[in-house]
Amino acid sequence: MSGGAALDPYDHAYLAGGEQRVMESAIIALVERGTLSLRAARLRVVDAEHPPHPVERAVIAACPRSKRVEEVFADLRHCEELDALVRRLVHLGLVRNWPRRPTRTGRRQLAAASEGTLPAYVLEGTSALAPGPVRAGLHGAHTLPDGLGRTLRRMGKALEDDSDTTGGGHSCGGGDGGGGGD
Repeated sequence: MSGGAALDPYDHAYLAGGEQRVMESAIIALVERGTLSLRAARLRVVDAEHPPHPVERAVIAACPRSKRVEEVFADLRHCEELDALVRRLVHLGLVRNWPRRPTRTGRRQLAAASEGTLPAYVLEGTSALAPGPVRAGLHGAHTLPDGLGRTLRRMGKALEDDSDTTGGGHSCGGGDGGGGGD
């Protein structure tokens, strides 16, 4: 690591879980401080705090009124603040430029930090949270893209419908050896 630059919790969050972990950590920190409210997978700003970290400011800017967590994630996925954080980690030699994964030095830095005073959610993600609205709201936000999600749901429903038939009705594969040439 060049110059012995100190890493903040969001740098460690990136090393531990990438962009998703950074966004989750920022939301959790803001909810814990009372700046954001998270209910039913919707974020709402409740305090006019101007947080010092750019990623936290980006989260607040992404939800000026009540907004679904997954929409906030989509807005933040390629925000300048998150890109700047990653560029800094690349510059420090902690993350490869492409694919953006931790280097050996980055993994060592993360291992050393795990013994420190970082909040558990930074290293472990939402699984470190106690059951409640924040964990449920963030956990439910990991959805598939709309088109793919709809397609997979339809496929699952079709498979469920086919497997529910008993007796001489329609079943997957059929018994006539025809196989259907799709």
